[in-house]
Amino acid sequence: MNYTELQTAVEDYTENTFSAADFATMTELAEQRIYNSVQLPNLRKNTTLTLTIGNPLLVVPADFLSAFSFGVSVAGVFSYLLNKDVNFMRESFPSVAVTGTPQYYALYGTQTGTPLVQSFLLGPTPSAALTAELNYFYYPESIVTATNTWLGDNFDSVLFNAVMVEAARFMKQEPDIIAETDKQYVQSLTLLKNLGDGKDRTDAYRTGQVRTRVI
Repeated sequence: MNYTELQTAVEDYTENTFSAADFATMTELAEQRIYNSVQLPNLRKNTTLTLTIGNPLLVVPADFLSAFSFGVSVAGVFSYLLNKDVNFMRESFPSVAVTGTPQYYALYGTQTGTPLVQSFLLGPTPSAALTAELNYFYYPESIVTATNTWLGDNFDSVLFNAVMVEAARFMKQEPDIIAETDKQYVQSLTLLKNLGDGKDRTDAYRTGQVRTRVI
């Protein structure tokens, strides 16, 4: 289902016509709701960064939301850093003059500048310009601008139902209608979670295949 087909389906079901701006907003809100409810492989991105000698801060990509893993390569061998709070970093590494191979990192927050950026605070301060590999969570391009997305092509039911929830709210439908619409969304989201949080993240050797108990 592409963006045009999505809008046509929602307008047919609701028997209502939405402006381009309103429908785009509803769709983007629906996508954000889905992307923060289930971990899908297409919400992961991998990038390579370079540490700066003597600088404990490392700027992360602009589309970074949260980290799955962060490692540095020493002589071609990756060592993965432990995620800590800033207070731990300041207590453990009070002086940036103490250098070495980083073992810990903390999300340092937003810095001033345009656009605003986020950084990792590394400890100890890098003593070499090591290569770092960051695997992180991000929002893929919306179907509003991309026309076709993984979600629309592979699991259009959850996208459709999520937009229907936003449409019901926008149209100020009766509570029972909103509740029923939300119920349909939850049912379709459950199927998606079976894929994203189940089949795509299950170790079949240790935990076995994802299965539903038959009574």
